[in-house]
Amino acid sequence: MEIENKFPGKDISEDDLKTKFPLAAKKDPEHRSRFTIAGAEFGGDLVPVFAGPNMVESESLIVETAKAIQASGAQFLRGGAFKPLTFPYRSSKYNETREAGIEWLKKAKEATGIGIITEVMEEKFIPLVAEVADILQIGARNMQNYPFITACAKTGKPLMIKRHFGCSLRDWLGAAEYAMVEGNEKIILCERGVSAPHTHRGSSRFLLDLQVVPAAQEVTHLPVVVDPSHATFWAPWVKPMALASVAGGADGIMIEVHPDPKNSAVDPLQPLNFAEFEDLMQSMRKVADAVGRQV
Repeated sequence: MEIENKFPGKDISEDDLKTKFPLAAKKDPEHRSRFTIAGAEFGGDLVPVFAGPNMVESESLIVETAKAIQASGAQFLRGGAFKPLTFPYRSSKYNETREAGIEWLKKAKEATGIGIITEVMEEKFIPLVAEVADILQIGARNMQNYPFITACAKTGKPLMIKRHFGCSLRDWLGAAEYAMVEGNEKIILCERGVSAPHTHRGSSRFLLDLQVVPAAQEVTHLPVVVDPSHATFWAPWVKPMALASVAGGADGIMIEVHPDPKNSAVDPLQPLNFAEFEDLMQSMRKVADAVGRQV
C-alpha cells in the first residue's frame, strides 16, 4: 500500500517520519523541543544569538569580542579554532590556531561566563573541544559524516548540525537522527545557505534558504537556527536577512562579528563590527517583539 504524502512538494513522506527519522520528527503540531544550554533556553520565546569571528585569531581579540557581544545581548560566543578552510595553503594570517585557539576560547569563557560554540572537525580532537565548548558545531562539510556525528553525540554535549549547501531537508534530518539515536536530545539545526547558479553578487557562494525554516518546523520539533553571515557572504546583507530570519520564526541567529572586519583573517567581507552588531541586536529585538518572541 502506498504511503500518502501529506507534505506535497517536499521529499519527505509520512513513512519517512515514522521509519527514517522518528526521533527528530514531530509527534503533533505543538511538539517542540525545549532545553537550556549555558542559561539560554531553546524552543521557547527566546531567540538565542551566537556571535563572534570566523576564526579565533588571538586571545586578546576573542576576549575583547566576547565582552562586546555579551554587552549587546548575545548568549553565545562563536569562533573557529579548527577551520575547514577551502584550500590547503596557509600563511601567517590565513591559518588555524587549533589547540591554542581552544585555550583562548576557554579564557574568553572564564572572563565573561558566556556560552561557547565552536566547530570540531576530527574525532581525535573531540575530547579537547568538548572540555571548553557548550555546543559542538558539526560543519556543513561534515553533515553527512555519520560516524563523526555519532562520536560527537556520544559525548552528551549539545550539537549544532549545519546544513550542507547541497543537501535536502530530508538529508538534514537524517543527520540529526544519527545524533539522536545515540540518546543525545539537545540537537540544533542551522541553515547556512544553499548552492545556486545565481547569488546576486560575484563574491557570494550561497543563497539563504529562509523557506527551510517553516518547512523544517512543519516536520521536526528541533530548533532551527539561521546563519545569514555565511549565507550572504556580504556584510550589508546580513542585517536584512537576520531580521527576516527572526520574522520568519528562526529559533536562533548566528552572526559573524569582528572588531576590525576588513582585517579579519578569514572571510573579511561578511563580519559586522561591534557597533553594527549592537544596531542589529536592537533591530532584532523590535522584530522579535512584533512576532511574540524575545532576543
